[in-house]
Amino acid sequence: VQLQASGGGWVQPGGSLRLSCASSGFALDDYAISWFRQAPGGEREAVSCISGSDSNTYYRDDVKGRFTISRDNAKKTVYLQMDSLSIGDTAIYYCAAQPVCGAAKAGTHEPVVNYWGKGTLVTVSS
Repeated sequence: VQLQASGGGWVQPGGSLRLSCASSGFALDDYAISWFRQAPGGEREAVSCISGSDSNTYYRDDVKGRFTISRDNAKKTVYLQMDSLSIGDTAIYYCAAQPVCGAAKAGTHEPVVNYWGKGTLVTVSS
C-alpha cells in the first residue's frame, strides 16, 4: 500500500504547479483523498479533499478559487492544480487517504488517516 506525492518545486508568486498523488495497493475510490500541508515552523493544515464515493470537493478558504482537486480512478491518481500561488503557499504538501473528507479523532482536530504519502515541497518565492 503506497501513496506517492510528486510535482512540487519552485515557482514565482502568481505561478502554477500541479501536484499528483499516485496510489498503489488499494482501490483509490474506496477512500477520500486529502491534501495537507505544513509550512516551515507551522502546523499541519488541511488544504483540500475529494470524496471517494461521489467526488465532492472541499477547500480551505484561502485556496478556494485558486486550487482545484480532481481524481482519475483509472490512473489511481489524485491531482491538485494550484494556480495564483503566493508565498504563503510555501510548504511541504502531503496526500492522505481518509475514510471520509474531514475525518478527525473525536473531540480533536487530529485527522483520521488510513494512509499517508510522503510529502513534496512547494516553494513560492521571487
